[in-house]
This record gives sequence, C-alpha cells and structure tokens, in this order.
Amino acid sequence: MRTIKFHKGECGVDFLLNVLNEIETDYTHQETYHKDFFEILFFKKAKGRLILGQEILSLSDNSIIFISAFQKHTWELDPEHLEFTTLIFQEDFLNDFFSDKLFTYKLLYFYQLSYVPQIIADDTHMSKFLGLLAEIKLELMETQADSVHIIRSLLYYLLQTLNRKYARLNMLPNQKAENNFAYQFKELMEQFIREKQRVNEYATLMGISRITLNQAVKAQFNTTAVQLLRQRLLFEIQDLLIHSDRSVNQISFDLNFSEPNHLMRFFKTQTGKTISAFIQEFK
Repeated sequence: MRTIKFHKGECGVDFLLNVLNEIETDYTHQETYHKDFFEILFFKKAKGRLILGQEILSLSDNSIIFISAFQKHTWELDPEHLEFTTLIFQEDFLNDFFSDKLFTYKLLYFYQLSYVPQIIADDTHMSKFLGLLAEIKLELMETQADSVHIIRSLLYYLLQTLNRKYARLNMLPNQKAENNFAYQFKELMEQFIREKQRVNEYATLMGISRITLNQAVKAQFNTTAVQLLRQRLLFEIQDLLIHSDRSVNQISFDLNFSEPNHLMRFFKTQTGKTISAFIQEFK
C-alpha cells in the first residue's frame, strides 16, 4: 500500500489545494492508495472501476467521484479511455479557509456511509464544473493580490453546487441545521469508533442528552443516531476485513466485541451476508 503525501509547495502558493489532470497524476496502476487529503475527481472520459473502501463503483464518462481523507481505494482504469481533472485539498485547510471547523462534515458526499459517493453529470454540468476548476487552477498558478478571494468564491460555489446536486440525487435533507450536533457526532465517530460504540458515550463527550443528539441526527441525516453509529462501525469492520491482515478474532478484539461470534452476528444482521461471503466478493 502506498501513502501519498500532499505537499504544500506543489500548489505554487500558500494553499493546501491543487487541481491536477491525468498527465500530472497517474492512477493507471492497480495499487491501494491511502492519502491524507480529500479528492473530487471529474472524469470526462472513463472506463473501469474503483474499489473505494468496501464499495465497488463502475466508472463511465461524466462520472464524479468523492474520496475522503485516508479512505483506502484501488483504481482499475482503462488508460486508453481516460481524461479527468481532480481537485485535492487538506481538511484543516478547507475548514480554516471557510472559517468552519466542521465544513467537510457538512458536505454530504464526504464521510458518507449510506449512499454511493458518486454523481453522473450531464455534458452541460461537467463542462461547467471543469470550467470552474480551470479558473481555480489559473489563480493558483498566476497568483495576484486578490487571488485568495477569487479562489474562495469559486471553490465554495463548486463544493456547494455539488452538495446540492448530491442531496437532490439521494433525496437527502440539505437545509441549514439548527445546531452542529449531528456534524460533531460524525466527527467524533471518525476519532473514536474503535473505542466507543454507544450513542450515550458520544452524547456525554458533546455534553448533551442522547435524545437531543438523536433529534439532531434525524433532522440532518434522516436516520437515527444508533443507526448512524452502526453504519460507521460496520464500515470500520469492512475496511479492516478488506484492507488489513487482521483476523476476525483480532478485529473483534480491536473493536471491543466480547467475542468473535458477536462481531459475526452483528455483521450478518447489518449486511445479510456472512463475513466469508463478503470477503469473497473482493477476490
């Protein structure tokens, strides 16, 4: 597995942000990537598939793919039919850039547990998105005094337009939240899922009641806090099964299951599959 580090200097200016194409970054090698930055790929031409965590996504022309930081993935692309532009950025940079420490958690296509992190755009929208990326790239390469304001405007418009489109496609709520509890819950799960698997534990960390947390999650994600927690725990189990050499016994210990049978029962209840059947799908 190869870990690709994002280097600030590659942007040419003091932004932990970049816009690259298929010539500047090579994804034709079938290896597992594990990157410390977020990525949105706009495929004008594509043929093949992407193994993203425990999802297998089919790629075609006008595909848009969203990859969260540290999400393990493997590309299987046809190099003869490939043209794309990718937007990459560091989470802390983006949150600071928009003065919102939970900004990435408010983008529905990142840290997504229930829906495929993919959009198929039409030609008109794809041209529009690529035009915005070209403008951002130009500002990064030819920086002027007001470039930071232009980049902030272009980037915000692009990310929020994609968020609106993703919400509409998957019939997800996209209204302004009354509070940040639901997003804080997602942030904390990313940090503590291997140690804490009860909603009460997260409510305590946040200093609110379980009822208040559940109401916030229901309003923002149209699911319960318990179900969201189960989905995140399942995601962690699946990730370890596919991308690590840990045995079921070891994974059950890592995730605080009292015994392996309890993990296997949880997995079967959530997916309808046995662990062995799930692993077989990725061979």
